[in-house]
Amino acid sequence: MDPAHPWSATTLNARMHGLRAALGNDPTGQPYVPRRKSGDDPYHLAPTITCDWTRFQHLTQHLLANGSSGVVDVERLEAALALVRGTPFDGKPLPWAEPLLQEMTTAITHVAHTIATHRMISGPHHDLDRARQAIARGIDIDESAEVLYRDWMLVERAAGNRHGVQTAISRAQHINRALNSPLEKETEQLIATLTGTARHT
Repeated sequence: MDPAHPWSATTLNARMHGLRAALGNDPTGQPYVPRRKSGDDPYHLAPTITCDWTRFQHLTQHLLANGSSGVVDVERLEAALALVRGTPFDGKPLPWAEPLLQEMTTAITHVAHTIATHRMISGPHHDLDRARQAIARGIDIDESAEVLYRDWMLVERAAGNRHGVQTAISRAQHINRALNSPLEKETEQLIATLTGTARHT
């Protein structure tokens, strides 16, 4: 697999044999790593093997391709976010996966932010609990995503939960101190607005 030190044919065959044994067979008895009919056939996985990331991309392709423009299918985005069951690659990817980790993290954050934004808007999709759920899932994946902390503050303000607003502010400040990074200007402005409103009230 390393272009600088390619595997020998013997090593490659041994690795493929091990992969075939590890993945096993589908319900019909066919191996998930099909055997080649001839030496010229390419190695491949059975089409029945799928990937959550591919499904996530399919569910979010319109949003990720066009940004926040156009009509947003919130339920479709929530179905995509429900596929996220932990930090991609457990947060410890091999070098080849580093770009994928960044791409996945950015996409998950964007989807969580979009869901929260639309769930805060008055109308048929208004649901602050679902907005909170999306925000929490996004922060679990990227605790440094300030846009999600701003969403959290706004959700709690919309709910009239002053304690929740302060909790979100404190968490954002704590994370940035731990990262030794200043808050983004938008976050500072929002905090100033929210705390000023609280004092005035």
